[in-house]
Amino acid sequence: MTIPLSFSSSRLIWSSTGWVAGIEEIGYSGWEIVADGKYRFDNAGAFREIKDALESTHLRATVHAPYSDLNPASLNYPIWRESIKQICTCITRAAEITDLVTIHPGYLSPVGKLVPDKVWELQKSALKEIGIHARNAGVLASLENMGGPREFLCRLPEEIIGMVGGVEGVGITFDLGHANTLGKVKEFLPFLSKADHLHLHDNHGELDEHLALGDGTIDWEMAGKAVRECYSGIAVVEGRNLEEAQKSYQMFGRCFV
Repeated sequence: MTIPLSFSSSRLIWSSTGWVAGIEEIGYSGWEIVADGKYRFDNAGAFREIKDALESTHLRATVHAPYSDLNPASLNYPIWRESIKQICTCITRAAEITDLVTIHPGYLSPVGKLVPDKVWELQKSALKEIGIHARNAGVLASLENMGGPREFLCRLPEEIIGMVGGVEGVGITFDLGHANTLGKVKEFLPFLSKADHLHLHDNHGELDEHLALGDGTIDWEMAGKAVRECYSGIAVVEGRNLEEAQKSYQMFGRCFV
């Protein structure tokens, strides 16, 4: 099974799009656009530049919705409302270039820790609204598992599967780098058949370092075998620069193909 491979870099969102052609030169077939920084889709000029960059290549686009300072599980209603609005605005624009948008879940604020069930309900309600909007736009909104801080929702496979359960228009993005910050890569692999999208990057098991594949502690041979057997969507290497993109591309070829 051939898995389409894209590249994404949140480190380069304040740069011009001149680097994007290098993705295709390395051999990647797609670009996952992080719609934040200078690449926000609610900026007409920025969106035009992104479309121009895509049209100058043969890269397929997927999108990562903005997440800076947003919390779709916030107990603060104006922030909760604005978080949903910005994600939906991104989805509307993204529908012009893709059919898949990854979104981040929210997190527990200090006050939210006192009422975790309420926070869960708010996140679920936000997803239902986002899912309806995505379905009407012809896009799948794909919720990503988080790693690191305990405050994040959807850190474990059972949690993210439960969160999207019964929500139309919303799928699942499994991020193996995030899973590794919790020591849970093996726990995610049996659920790969439920994933609609896949993010790959490496780390040393603590911080979300976004290293090239092979520069951290993830067993990529194990992960590659499981992906080949159970997953049929797009995989995205989330890296820091084109030099590491090249290294990740070579590791992917050894372990996933």
